[in-house]
Amino acid sequence: MKTTFNYLMVSALATLMLASCSKKEGGESSAQEEELPLVEVETANNEIVDQISEYSATVEPYKSNDIMSNNGCRIKRLLVDVGSHVSAGQTLVILDDVNIATQKSAIDQQQIQLANAKRDLERAKQLVKVGGGTQQSVDQLQAAYDTQVRAIESSRRTLSTMGENTVLTSPISGVVTVRNYQAGDLPSGLPILVIEQQNPLKVVVAVNESEMANVKQGMSVSVTFDTYPGETFNGHVSLIHPTVDVNTRTFQVEVTIENRNNKVHSGMFARVSFNFGRNTGVVISDLAVQKQIGSGVRYVYTLESDGTVKYREVEVGRRMGKRYEIKSGLSAGMRVVTKGQSRLTNGAKVKLAK
Repeated sequence: MKTTFNYLMVSALATLMLASCSKKEGGESSAQEEELPLVEVETANNEIVDQISEYSATVEPYKSNDIMSNNGCRIKRLLVDVGSHVSAGQTLVILDDVNIATQKSAIDQQQIQLANAKRDLERAKQLVKVGGGTQQSVDQLQAAYDTQVRAIESSRRTLSTMGENTVLTSPISGVVTVRNYQAGDLPSGLPILVIEQQNPLKVVVAVNESEMANVKQGMSVSVTFDTYPGETFNGHVSLIHPTVDVNTRTFQVEVTIENRNNKVHSGMFARVSFNFGRNTGVVISDLAVQKQIGSGVRYVYTLESDGTVKYREVEVGRRMGKRYEIKSGLSAGMRVVTKGQSRLTNGAKVKLAK
């Protein structure tokens, strides 16, 4: 009887110990599960996406002219000032004309010399006819006469140029943007005025080399300005520069826009949008896209079939409200983490939030 009692006691103790161990192991497993990072996920989908590329740019005048003179005369009158709107051919500046009078006197003297040269030439020709002169003398006097004719023609061109450089006109219609001198000043080095044509205007854009094949002469573009939120200016590609900057891997594109009501001015900051059509692309929430600190690298975590997460670098395309187009690094159907990324590392096991 005693043996039977001892056996029963040992069996009971063993059962209690097994139950205690089982409870302890179950508790540890439950605690480990509770310590797993909680995450929320969504599925990446394929969608039709407008292929729009936006670039920052600078507005420049369509044309710009420096109003200068090389006759070395003082400014007599300035007829316009900064901000004045001028027309092509309009008189802007009048300079002293003292050099013109001097030039006219020089031409008068040359005319007298030309008349004398012509008289000597005609006399020499008559002497040859009567046998009292030589053909050599005629040739020499003819050369002297021709030289004098060319000298007068040159002096007259100089006089015309001096006239043009005394009364300065605008070659274009535009706005006076710079005035470097006052009446009475002697211009030296700098232009007296700068005229800019500001309607139309051109916007100069540095476009990524990778999109060189997509940009076409004459294609339509949209231009916006932070100064005028909600307003879009229509433009078109007017010039594509044929070289690529080796430092930035970009090429310059000039876009022409109409300057409605003269609202836009040269030097303003602009945003230019190129629409290259529509493609099917992978789209995910912007909550899933993370930026690596200290660099421009963008990445996501994807939930794998074994319950772990995987770090994936992605190339981000267009932003559409609260969603991103993903150009590479992700495929449709993958599940991406949208919440809880701060505790994640590559390969970590996670738990889905309910």
